[in-house]
Amino acid sequence: MSKVLEAENLHTFYGKSHILYGVSLEVNEGEVVALLGRNGAGKTTTLRSLMGLTPPRQGRIRLFGQAATGWAPHRIARFGVGYVPEGRRIFGHLTVADNLRVPAATQGRWTLDTIYALFPRLAQRRTSKGSRLSGGEQEMLAIARALLLNPRFLILDEPSQGLAPVIVEDVMKTVQGMRDEGIAVLLVEQNAWLALSIADRAYVIDDGRVVHEGPASELAADEERVRELAGAGGKQTQRR
Repeated sequence: MSKVLEAENLHTFYGKSHILYGVSLEVNEGEVVALLGRNGAGKTTTLRSLMGLTPPRQGRIRLFGQAATGWAPHRIARFGVGYVPEGRRIFGHLTVADNLRVPAATQGRWTLDTIYALFPRLAQRRTSKGSRLSGGEQEMLAIARALLLNPRFLILDEPSQGLAPVIVEDVMKTVQGMRDEGIAVLLVEQNAWLALSIADRAYVIDDGRVVHEGPASELAADEERVRELAGAGGKQTQRR
């Protein structure tokens, strides 16, 4: 199984504030990896470091076997990495169709037709402005926009945030579908039980350090540890 991401000993700062302390993680082809932790633990900073948005001051990043430390975000995206940030960040003044025209067209499976087949609701709402969409529809649109880059690796930051449970289930099925398509996924999710129910492996980060890594099923079986390390709330979800 080839490695999609290798991150070693990442140290990231915001100004003088030291946020990440030697974070290391990897993602293999065709797997979903969950990155868990309490609010403020360093999850989003880790993703921003990987995407070149907040470059680490120390450490090494490899993407698809190639050294990518110090790359600009647009270069990382062109190399096959899709990123759906927390808060979705769609263009509220543009229609669904216009939002989907924003990414530069790339060759691959994902086109407007295949996106609309995956998300029929977006096809129905294609003339609606982004600001008029529900939270679930906005999340679908954010994921769809990333898929149009035909990524080999998809990074998702809190995709279930603020969504109704029935919509969350649809979004997570979409994430599982990405794995079935051979796309590697790194998933940051505050709902640890939800993430572990679909992930293959999991990392837990606390105060900017990785404090646990291993099979998602093993971590999910230790309810007390999940609550302690990941700050999980809600009821346990049966692994699918």
